[in-house]
Amino acid sequence: MTPSLNSILSRLHVRQLRLLIALEERGSLLGAAKQLALTQPGASKALHEIETTFGTPLFVRTHRGLEPNAVGHCVIRYARLIHTDIAHLREEIVGIMRGYGGRVSVGVIMGAVPLVTDAITAASARQPEMSVEIVEDTSASLLGLIDAGRLDVAVCRTSVSQTPYLYDSVVVQQETLAVIANVDHPLAKRRRVALSDLARHRWVVYRANMPMRLLLEREFHDAGLRFPSHLLETTSAFATLALLQKNPSLVALVSVDVARFCTAHGVVCTLPLAFTSKSEPYEMVTRRDAQLSAGVRLLMDEIVEAGRSAAA
Repeated sequence: MTPSLNSILSRLHVRQLRLLIALEERGSLLGAAKQLALTQPGASKALHEIETTFGTPLFVRTHRGLEPNAVGHCVIRYARLIHTDIAHLREEIVGIMRGYGGRVSVGVIMGAVPLVTDAITAASARQPEMSVEIVEDTSASLLGLIDAGRLDVAVCRTSVSQTPYLYDSVVVQQETLAVIANVDHPLAKRRRVALSDLARHRWVVYRANMPMRLLLEREFHDAGLRFPSHLLETTSAFATLALLQKNPSLVALVSVDVARFCTAHGVVCTLPLAFTSKSEPYEMVTRRDAQLSAGVRLLMDEIVEAGRSAAA
């Protein structure tokens, strides 16, 4: 029987997590003990305490040494996450003591990547010692990371949440959509493209029920066209561009900002298609009443300023 959460929390120590990581890296008690400056009997006793804490063996003994079993791999994965979080904790404490809030985690949906990277560039110029983690994903996933305390702020949309009242949000930029394609796409030289011209092409889009995808579905419906099948779904701008490079017949729906960035570098072209529907704006989102570090506030100020500059 797996012990209760309270039991695990009261018995588990950080030094034990370090031992688990060392055991995976070294493959033996002797190697792990040397890495952590422990005696082999001391390491063996600590491993026994860990396995007692979780109520199950975590390793199997083979002729090659100790190998994690399925539960062991799971525990070690979380041990690494906790170790990383503590490292980030220290980094942020150092930053706060120096007056700049040392580390910021920011989430961003694909269309707002240019906006957020502009803001990060400006914030980094003002505070060069600040570290920033950038997570690109869907609005739903980013809001989940905010709920879990894994993100300080995100540029996304709260409309996808069933509990938008849990967040503080500010509209930072309106979104306009564009269709991009390989520069050798059959329609690349057209002066004007209709949605019907693209109905037979394969699309790279966000997954179902995401605002950008819903807008595209609405455009096809209003035009009396069947929505394309056999879609390629991704939340990654890089994956989108790689797919377009590999297949000149593909088309992709992205924000105008992403389209401008990509066309400026000659990677793709923008097809001259006008949409009739309006997309939802981007919001800068934090947990309601969250205590924000100086670094987070600095980045948020720059996100707002980047939004103003884009609108000008």
